[in-house]
Amino acid sequence: MQSTKHDIAIQIENIFDNNQLSDLKRFMAKRQCLNYTNNILIYIFHLVQTSGILITTIAAGYNMKELVWVGAGVSAVASLIKIFETTNNSMLKKLMGDIKAIRSGNYVDEGALVEDPGPVPPPAQPQQQSQPEPEREVPTRPVSLQEVQ
Repeated sequence: MQSTKHDIAIQIENIFDNNQLSDLKRFMAKRQCLNYTNNILIYIFHLVQTSGILITTIAAGYNMKELVWVGAGVSAVASLIKIFETTNNSMLKKLMGDIKAIRSGNYVDEGALVEDPGPVPPPAQPQQQSQPEPEREVPTRPVSLQEVQ
């Protein structure tokens, strides 16, 4: 019986070791993908940002109001690309922390990036029914500032 408990403990330890190893491999693959993506995003960001500035400058110089808005839109796209890059950088830092924790033996498998969250459970229903808000009266004619005060 003592031997069986020892065998079970060894099997459990092997399961945890295999889990850490598979997590480490997955984290390394994600980091590689995010690094590659960030390199591309950096070049695209600079290209799009420079294009937006150039379009806006030329449009302002020739007084083309519509083209100024195009330049502003291109610059907005550049800002979105920068946001994606920043988000990827924060994920890279989280993954590196998990990799360091695995290496030091302090890893706990509770990170948000470890696995897909799966289906979202429905929100819990409140125990008490809340009272509906009373409907507000909407004026049918314009109201002046003096009537409001």
